Amino acid sequence: MPAPKQGAKGLHRFILAFAMSAALSATSPAPAQAPAGSADSAIVGADVQQEEATAAEKENKVLDAIGRTAENLGAVRKTTWAERVEIVFLSDAAREEGGGLPPKIAGSVKQHEDEIVQLRQEIEANALLFHAIDSRRVLPQDVLAVEFEPAGRVVIYAAARPPR
Repeated sequence: MPAPKQGAKGLHRFILAFAMSAALSATSPAPAQAPAGSADSAIVGADVQQEEATAAEKENKVLDAIGRTAENLGAVRKTTWAERVEIVFLSDAAREEGGGLPPKIAGSVKQHEDEIVQLRQEIEANALLFHAIDSRRVLPQDVLAVEFEPAGRVVIYAAARPPR
């Protein structure tokens, strides 16, 4: 592209602008590339694991996590990194299977309904956790509770079936 005809000052500005843009493009970070591992891990930046269980098998853990939903809302909001996200599928409670939650869990869900709605909204707004559940085809409305464990581990309990 020829330099504009504005004399020496114009040429100087043109060269300066061109040099600055070249310098900036040379120092900008390279686009992120996925590691050689799974595509899901590259998307969320954490190792995403899954486990299938019945609601009865995990009843105590789910009840405990539901009971701490209000205090976990802030943690969900602030979570930007996790070493591992584990999704526990309570497949017998999945809506598409016509299943239902055991009475104790159903009662706890009802009791903490407003907090669970907030939890689901926070998960939708959290890139890490949303992409983790999305990578396993879990809808936010299927999430029952979230549990934070030491060493950067997050456990998400979902009334859903694992993807086939």
